[in-house]
Amino acid sequence: MIDRYARSYMKEIWSLENKFNKWLLLEVLACEALAKQGIVPNEAAILIRENASFSVERIQELEKETRHDVVAFTRCVAENLGEESRYLHYGLTSSDVVDTALSVLLKESTEQIQSGLKQLEEMLVEQAIRHRNTLIMGRTHGVHAEPTSLGLKFGLWLAEVQRNQTRVESMKEYISVGKISGAVGNYAHLAPFVEEYVCYKLGLNPAPVSTQVLQRDSHAEYIFVLALVASTLEKIALEIRNLQRTEIREIEEPFYHGQKGSSAMPHKRNPVSCEQVTGLARVARGNVQAALEDNALWHERDISHSSVERVILPDSSMLVDYLLDQMTRIIKDLHVYPENMLKNMEATNGLVYSQRILLELITFGLTREEAYDYVQDAAMRCWNTGENFQEVLLNDSQIISILGEDKLRKCFDPTYFLERVDYIYQRLGIE
Repeated sequence: MIDRYARSYMKEIWSLENKFNKWLLLEVLACEALAKQGIVPNEAAILIRENASFSVERIQELEKETRHDVVAFTRCVAENLGEESRYLHYGLTSSDVVDTALSVLLKESTEQIQSGLKQLEEMLVEQAIRHRNTLIMGRTHGVHAEPTSLGLKFGLWLAEVQRNQTRVESMKEYISVGKISGAVGNYAHLAPFVEEYVCYKLGLNPAPVSTQVLQRDSHAEYIFVLALVASTLEKIALEIRNLQRTEIREIEEPFYHGQKGSSAMPHKRNPVSCEQVTGLARVARGNVQAALEDNALWHERDISHSSVERVILPDSSMLVDYLLDQMTRIIKDLHVYPENMLKNMEATNGLVYSQRILLELITFGLTREEAYDYVQDAAMRCWNTGENFQEVLLNDSQIISILGEDKLRKCFDPTYFLERVDYIYQRLGIE
């Protein structure tokens, strides 16, 4: 998992080199399309494909003068061509190049996010299978409720990761669009064939309608879905942090050989990775607001969105890719302490079995109100005195007369709560 991120593939996707490569490819494909229409000579299109090149450094140098990135790019490319350079960028507007190439970057980025989600899914399935019947205290409002399966906790996270995979796939369709439709989107200087040809070659669909730019609701959805993925990772991280607390210590994020928890206290094993996930998820959520602001532009187009996207699109993409990698590592190397789980289940001296007693009393003839009040009175006594709930009930002649000793003892069997775990696993698609 670590090797995957060490290659920094997401960073490469959003590099200037890759962006300009996409711009260049688009310009070459547009020339090819124009050549097929007889607008550009075939020889010129061939020469442009064979000889067109750029230097990031030269583009940046030219941009200082032109104060326009696409003009700097086309001038840089033209410097490496002959007379055929006059056909470069023929009939195109800047956003034809910038927005369509951006869609390719977003598509590549989405595929990387999908890869990260798939790896996390596989790790959650592995842990769910391993801990299918590992008993853990279920909590509601932070208070002991009833025993459950640790595997179901992984299953809960798994289901949300799978929903995110569906969301990402849907979002991918909306951002995988291009436009080569000119300055106001009406194909005044280029036939729709050019757009269709270029988009097909780039693996995109032509936008059904555009202005000078592709509409930014799709970009906002991209950022929103990434924020949802980050919020799922935060949910997992927060639960691990809670269960790692000293008083609980049922699971713990990985602590590796040589790792230090505190500069002052050598005993510390802090959930620093999960805290990092929690903190950085806030950044991903914060970018949603900026993305939504980008959707409303003056008339056909302004560039108020452009500066924002140069920050939030690569940042959210690299951030969520990193968080996925981190969480996959955490789940893979998670420390699990079943003995502490069993010990914590007994922390309330059997009170967590109160509902089983309640239901048995109802089954044997008491009204729900009678049974509830009876069990609650005994439970409150145990809360206040620290007495064992089972022992209190065993010494209650009325309870014994209704349930009998054997039936009562069976109500305190924690494996009862695992009876339908397999059914839930089947619905999750886990063997």
